[in-house]
Amino acid sequence: SSRTMSLLSQLEKINLDSVLGEADNARYVTSKILHLVQSQEKTRKEMTSKGCTGIEVILSTLEVKSFNLCGYGYIVGFHFILGLCGGRRASVLVTKGGTQILLQLLLTASKDSPPNEELMVLLHTLLAKIGPKDKKIGMKARINGALNISLNLVKQNLQNHKLVLPCLQVLRVYSTNSVNAVSLGKNGVVELMFKIIGPFTKKNTSLIKVALDTLAALLKSKTNARRAVDRGYVQVLLTIYVDWHRHDSRHRYMLIRKGVLQCIKSVTNIKLGRKAFIDANGMKILYNTSQECLAVRTLDPLVNTSSLIMRKCFPKNRLPLPTIKSAFHFQLPVIPASGPVAQLYSLPPDVDDVVDESDDNDDAETESEIETENDDDKDQHFKNDDIETDINKLKPRQELGRPIEELKMYEQFFPELSENFQECDLVSKEPKPFVPDANLSGPIVVPTAGEE
Repeated sequence: SSRTMSLLSQLEKINLDSVLGEADNARYVTSKILHLVQSQEKTRKEMTSKGCTGIEVILSTLEVKSFNLCGYGYIVGFHFILGLCGGRRASVLVTKGGTQILLQLLLTASKDSPPNEELMVLLHTLLAKIGPKDKKIGMKARINGALNISLNLVKQNLQNHKLVLPCLQVLRVYSTNSVNAVSLGKNGVVELMFKIIGPFTKKNTSLIKVALDTLAALLKSKTNARRAVDRGYVQVLLTIYVDWHRHDSRHRYMLIRKGVLQCIKSVTNIKLGRKAFIDANGMKILYNTSQECLAVRTLDPLVNTSSLIMRKCFPKNRLPLPTIKSAFHFQLPVIPASGPVAQLYSLPPDVDDVVDESDDNDDAETESEIETENDDDKDQHFKNDDIETDINKLKPRQELGRPIEELKMYEQFFPELSENFQECDLVSKEPKPFVPDANLSGPIVVPTAGEE
């Protein structure tokens, strides 16, 4: 404990010194602290405890000495922070301003040609860990200009899975923001994800799982969903799902299969996506695969998600239904020879007679996705309209079981509830002054404290 505090104080003094020769000393001290953190759990707890400035000192070292420490100093510092990041410790790093510093260092490191691979892996691994703890990381990355750095790294290193995996994890965090999702979609991230998830292979399944999660988050944007439909990716998703269903006989890759269904669920949120799903025979595919999954209890999430997709995409019809699509047959007493009812009855069985107007305002919504910058504030100030916050409304109302007229018969038993005592001396606000009786003789003795 004293050794750690001594090293931190030395590092803090080095940060205050602007001499270039101190970089080697900073590397040495940082590596010593790293050794203590990696070898002793007690040191890790102490560094993240209240009142300890260990994380601030390391972050300030990375910020102040960013150009002097060079590659090795970066790596040592990030290894140190990575050892501390986990659970509550990641939240501590966010509150200390770690997100902003890491994004700035990512921007600085990306200017090197070629960039340091180990440094990029560590930076993205850190950002992926602290990203879920920082609700504004998407906005911070967009403001700092770090949004496309991870995307460009993936484009240039598709075969380098060690580097691509943490980059995809960061893109997954960025994509939860709708403005970022639209911006990344314009730069070709949707097409890039399909290069990673297809064709079918059981190699690098962790990479495929992260890519599917990222794609599902991106397709929640209607702009990206329309782009996927226009390029025929709905058919591709169904083909990938069937391939995994056929080859995963031992059900080891259920999460990947669910990830594909989540992508289909996201793309079918728009009308074009639902139409493309029907045209690609998606209803039959999901129905048949769900029937085969019913016997295995662990595959219930796949059946549930498939059911949600089929219910959402199934053609909607008005009642009464004179076709075999309904289990019940409603016969109208009188059907006019011409009119809207006769037209409905004359439609073929596979026609959707309910007009879907859910996407009529897509263009306006797309513009609002790009122009509106308040999505991050909504995360902070989210208000659930279903929760009542008025205390007066939450208090139960006590109502009498009988009318007040019927209760007057009991007044004689409870006079204190009906009589007015305000005129009595006992409850008056100003007590009457004591006036001695003139007929009394002798001095008036006032008892002191303690006498009866």
